[in-house]
Amino acid sequence: MTPGDSGAGLRIPPHSEEAERGVLGSILLDPSGAIDKCLAKRLSADSFYDRRHQALFEQMVDMSQSNKPMDAITIAEWLKDHNALDKVGGYDYLVQLQESTLVPAHVEFYCDIVQEKKLYRRLIESSSEIIDAAYKGESEASILVSEAEAALFKLSEHGSEQNFKWKESVRSAFEEIENMDPNQIVTGVTTGLVDLNKHIGGLHNTDMIVLAARPAMGKTSLALNIAENAALGIHGDPVPVGVFSLEMSREQLVKRMLFCNARLGQHKLKGRKLTAGEHAQLMSAVDRLQKANIYIDDTPGLEAVEMRSRARRMKSRYGIGLIVIDYLQLMNYTKFAKDGRQRETMAISGAVKAMAKELDVPVIVLSQLSRAAESTGDNIPKLSHLRDSGAIEQDADMVWLLYRPSYYAKGDDRNTDNLAVLDIAKYRHGSTGQVNLSFVREYTRFEDRTERDDEYAPMDE
Repeated sequence: MTPGDSGAGLRIPPHSEEAERGVLGSILLDPSGAIDKCLAKRLSADSFYDRRHQALFEQMVDMSQSNKPMDAITIAEWLKDHNALDKVGGYDYLVQLQESTLVPAHVEFYCDIVQEKKLYRRLIESSSEIIDAAYKGESEASILVSEAEAALFKLSEHGSEQNFKWKESVRSAFEEIENMDPNQIVTGVTTGLVDLNKHIGGLHNTDMIVLAARPAMGKTSLALNIAENAALGIHGDPVPVGVFSLEMSREQLVKRMLFCNARLGQHKLKGRKLTAGEHAQLMSAVDRLQKANIYIDDTPGLEAVEMRSRARRMKSRYGIGLIVIDYLQLMNYTKFAKDGRQRETMAISGAVKAMAKELDVPVIVLSQLSRAAESTGDNIPKLSHLRDSGAIEQDADMVWLLYRPSYYAKGDDRNTDNLAVLDIAKYRHGSTGQVNLSFVREYTRFEDRTERDDEYAPMDE
């Protein structure tokens, strides 16, 4: 035996012929009830090891979905009409399956055994592929580790890797549309901002949302506000949130969120104690934020592969429903670094989008805009100002460009108006447009805009 050879090729892959026969025999004895239980258990043709059983189960599912009356005789006729009777062992084998099943009511128990054996086989297959790749040494070790984790994560989802037939996908999409509540504004993860929720319907799974701005526009503050709102369930259902902060430490972020939630200016408190009122506000913020499930990873200079691996663990352990990355230009992808920063950024952007799709969560990734945004005269950012690579625009499902007009004003007018414009410059699933927000500069918080916000906000003392 050569090194690394487990001898798996000489072994029979894990399976239970008795359990497989029990599933199929149960369907023959109680077709309508048993097959629904099998599908509820996410049983599919490839769950079976015996090829005869694979073919028979697939034909039974097709017959059920065609709304044909099912019993041992009609199933046999269906198989005969579809030239599948010989593939499943003939009519005599159907009789054997039926006679060997003692208790059809135990079909769910049989399904569990079949699925467990399938999981063992998939685990062996994935492990063998990883071992082979490690011996070849053609890929970097860190990439192999990430691929191994991805394979195991996919297996842990118990059946989500199955390929659904087109007609099932169409029917499922129609049922989802038919059951939609016309009064429900937020169909994804809430942003906590009413006007933004109305425009996009919330943040949707698998979407990569790029929030881009020039420095000092408040993109980190807006991202943290949305993370907080999503975790607390403001104007929607709460979800656990994962935050990757490559610029600020965990302690800095938490303090910033505390003061922001308490509506206190952190800079004002330097060099003096909290007043009784300020202390009460801060304690109330502590009580509110303790209810939020927010998980912060502040590892600096994270590799794209490593971030994806850490996000995968967050999803597995905490059920993360939203990920925020601050920010894209601080990430690395060493494998592509030698090809230049633009190529590296392209690879990072692709990895973030792949992560959103793999984990089935929305991902907000912050990005800087180039200086060209400030050389247009009106200082209004455009998609072409995304820094480093056009791949960011291509990969993103949504691109938000944030700017505050008063920041560029002269003299006394600078930073007095609290208007913040969030330009939805790209929206793959809907219409583009602008959402006006209010930026409360004193405690760096973005809020819904009201009529009183049309007046100038008070200057900082």
